[in-house]
Amino acid sequence: MFILCLEEISPPLNFIIDSIFNNYCLGAKRLSFSNHPFLMTSQPIPPITLPPMREPQEEKRWLQMGLENWLNQEFIPEEINRVIADRAAQIFVRQRLEGENDLGCLVIAIVTEMQAFDFRESFYSEFAIANAVSDLILESLGIDHCCGQR
Repeated sequence: MFILCLEEISPPLNFIIDSIFNNYCLGAKRLSFSNHPFLMTSQPIPPITLPPMREPQEEKRWLQMGLENWLNQEFIPEEINRVIADRAAQIFVRQRLEGENDLGCLVIAIVTEMQAFDFRESFYSEFAIANAVSDLILESLGIDHCCGQR
């Protein structure tokens, strides 16, 4: 699962998202800390590429309903959950129609574009929404969203 969890942000949020996008989506070299005795070298997570989109409206409807259901179950059902789910599904489908099939890049796009959304009426943030979308997609592909195994 591609998780974004930033509770307290010290540098500007745009810098963080730009860094994630540049390192993940654009394939920039990753730093290795293997020479430090307390840090382990990790291997990059292989990208998850979604199959080409065949039915955009059906995929949008599926994601919107699944995300709204998830939002309603996590806290309490609220009208804002429908609005959030619809907006996230719009972003996801538009990105897919523009040719983006990498799940990590789709998640980053949702985070980036949902920054403009007013979350004051919600318990959620753009990060929670993007993570939930990732979980729903991984589950639909039969991939364990905990460990990335089929």
